[in-house]
Amino acid sequence: MSTPDRHPEDRDLLVEERGRVLVLTMNRPESRNAMSMAMAHQIADALTDFDARPDLSVAVITGGGGTFCAGMDLKGFARGERPVVEGRGFAGIVQQPPRKPVVAAVEGYALAGGFEIVLACDLVVAAEDAKFGLPEVKRGLTAAAGGLLRLQHRVPYHLAMELVLTGRMWPAVEAADAHLVNRLAAPGSALEAALELAEEVAANAPLALAASKRVLVESVDWPLEEKFTRQHDVVDPVRHSADAKEGAAAFVEKRDPVWSGS
Repeated sequence: MSTPDRHPEDRDLLVEERGRVLVLTMNRPESRNAMSMAMAHQIADALTDFDARPDLSVAVITGGGGTFCAGMDLKGFARGERPVVEGRGFAGIVQQPPRKPVVAAVEGYALAGGFEIVLACDLVVAAEDAKFGLPEVKRGLTAAAGGLLRLQHRVPYHLAMELVLTGRMWPAVEAADAHLVNRLAAPGSALEAALELAEEVAANAPLALAASKRVLVESVDWPLEEKFTRQHDVVDPVRHSADAKEGAAAFVEKRDPVWSGS
């Protein structure tokens, strides 16, 4: 059973729980979910709570009104507001994503900072007619909220360079061909497909999920001679966890495991 946010009408972000999955919906459809300072702080708060909750394993972030996010709210910027949260960066996520997995569910446009939110996620589901883009160079700016740092690690180097230097729109079908998008969905059903993927992930042990994500993310620049030692430090506590014992018992007893996150 889902648990809706208590006061959705007062928030730029809607928060909902579906079992072990947390759903965050950017809720400024009148501005194509352009990132406001308020919404950035609400995302940061929601992700901090998400990481602290043992009963939540995976988050899905999406946009209401048929669009993911059109980037920074330029009207707010003109008022002197910056949608940046100290320690977490733009949108409360790009500099420090949560330690648990996050799925982006993309409809419509994910542009500039919106695309950078997607790049901060671990899995991406997109509608077949969705479009991505980093158009900052067209405005005399740079994709400094993670676009320049992450895109070249998500797709081949020359494709990343083309997308950054031209600022062109990038159709989701092309992004799927480049393996940036995990699953394509019919228009209007990206959230449904993302929830299916999130629930598939959330069926697994939460400590193992978080540790696996950490090794995949952090090991990129570990010295070769230290890789296995550093991996051991992260995964060994999982091996000795109550959930590891539960996983083995459930396998032997031919039943679904009941995870405690401990």
